[in-house]
Amino acid sequence: MTVNRVHENFNIFVSYDRGRIIRAKKTNTCTDMEYMQLIKQMDERLVPDGSFDVIRREINIGTKKGIYYAIDGMSDSAVLERVIDYLVENGDPASLSQSVPYLEIKKAKDADEAVLAVLSGVFALMCEGFDGILLVFAKKFPSRSIQETENEKSLRGPRDSFTEQIITNTALIRRRVRDPALRVERFTLGKMTKTDVALLYIDGKASRRLLSVLRRKLTDYTAPTMSFGEQTLAEYLVRTRWYDPFPKVRYTERPDSASAMLLEGSVILVCDNTPAVMILPTSIFDFLHESNDFYLPPITATYLRLVRLLIAIVTVTLMPTWYMLIKNQNLMPSWLSVLRLHENEYAVPILLQIVLVELIIDGLKIASLNTPNSLGNSLSVVTGLILGELAVDIGWFVPEVILYMAFVSIANFTQPSYELGYALKFVRMMILFSTALFNIWGYALGLAAVIGLILFNKTVDGSRSYFYPLIPWNGEAMKRFFFRVRLKDEKRIKQNEH
Repeated sequence: MTVNRVHENFNIFVSYDRGRIIRAKKTNTCTDMEYMQLIKQMDERLVPDGSFDVIRREINIGTKKGIYYAIDGMSDSAVLERVIDYLVENGDPASLSQSVPYLEIKKAKDADEAVLAVLSGVFALMCEGFDGILLVFAKKFPSRSIQETENEKSLRGPRDSFTEQIITNTALIRRRVRDPALRVERFTLGKMTKTDVALLYIDGKASRRLLSVLRRKLTDYTAPTMSFGEQTLAEYLVRTRWYDPFPKVRYTERPDSASAMLLEGSVILVCDNTPAVMILPTSIFDFLHESNDFYLPPITATYLRLVRLLIAIVTVTLMPTWYMLIKNQNLMPSWLSVLRLHENEYAVPILLQIVLVELIIDGLKIASLNTPNSLGNSLSVVTGLILGELAVDIGWFVPEVILYMAFVSIANFTQPSYELGYALKFVRMMILFSTALFNIWGYALGLAAVIGLILFNKTVDGSRSYFYPLIPWNGEAMKRFFFRVRLKDEKRIKQNEH
């Protein structure tokens, strides 16, 4: 004869046959001791008495006692109230997971997981007779609405951009890429900040080696914080040499650009609390692309892309080339005589003039970031007068320095990457100083050093050249980088690449 009993003290269901145990399994109920132990663990970690925004409230679910924890301002109070009202009236403690009328719920493995979930906006629910802690994912963070990005404006196309919420950002990508092969993997980085990071890729298109490297690095992240979001993550993923100014990661705030790169086989990293996503891997030619290229006819987009490339080259070489020519005016051909300067025309050395103007322009950029919008136009007028006519009239600068540096400063805004703009500035100054020290040979040495920096750069996993598709050579990909082909030809070109 078989006898079944529940041992309340051990939370075990046991079957006996003539005094022998024939079956034993854990039940779905917990003892009062286990329930009180979970409450003690949650109280010790969250310390509701020490933080006014930590909500701890006791309720009755049926005939049993319950308790829930939440963070004020991070959970949806309306959802929380509806769930609690339902449980108070109709809840069954023994089957709490099936009783909660909400879409996204999960049973926590332990108190540590529950505490992290509560600090992330989830509210945790416990009840006598229920084994464990139930998590209800009703997050509602304070955030700004979706609006057009200030840095990557488009003449045509969508006007939405990423926000500081990781769920919103992944949803904006899902809206555009409705492919079941799209994978979204979540990681939590930082022992103190517990920052959520999402790894997005299309299974079968993204490089398996790159995914393996990224997963390993994200799993092995041991730093206590991720205070500065994607920049902290970028510096951890890509270890750069201090003298190498070129960016290794491309950022975008546009969901359409991120979705297009996903479809081409790139990997996207989305970091919580930041409105920009990271695109990996990246070569220097990737920074020549803009979303406008794909919303304009091919011939127009190709022209703009080539102009963007030409201007990037000119911003690096214009000032060093001019400085090298005026140092060697005897070698200057007659058709370049307009570039010649006489020493009695200026009292301040030309090199010092160029450096001063570079510093002044950077100072104005920094000042503009801290200037109220209402004063921005006035500041532009005043600085234009000071740096223009007055600086030339009193003899500080020659007009050529003002003219060329004005062009270089404006030309830096032809490409959207802020990091690449300063990288071009640093290599321009390097060529300039090299020319000042070693004249023509220094000019050639500086150009060679810039090309070497680009050639020997590595991407995040080291498998792809920073100079791709020029090195290694890929003709079809090179064509697509420089010329905007018709969209219906994209599939044929990608097939030829593979």
